[in-house]
Amino acid sequence: MPALGELERAVMEALWAADGPRTAKQVQETLRDRDLATTTVLTVLTRLQRKGFVARERDGRAHGYRAVASREAHLAELMRDVMDGAPDRGAVLASFLGTMADDEQETLRRLLRRR
Repeated sequence: MPALGELERAVMEALWAADGPRTAKQVQETLRDRDLATTTVLTVLTRLQRKGFVARERDGRAHGYRAVASREAHLAELMRDVMDGAPDRGAVLASFLGTMADDEQETLRRLLRRR
């Protein structure tokens, strides 16, 4: 999976938080504290589209952009990529579990029991 840069992550967060497709101008407004030009946002959206993270659809004269997958699906894919690169998956999982809070460990136990 291609990595996301810091600005790409910010744009994706804006799309994940949206209730539908967003134009570049709407994304720019969401990220107004960054003082980005609309052309910069369009460039980032185009890159994200090429990487397969967003889909573009016609919205009048502009285009609307939406995330192809949910934030959770994206993060799960990142976790799979990490595990695929681990020579000892058990060691990675054990180390990860050691960093989890008790409530997170309990959530994981519940999820595993359901499977």
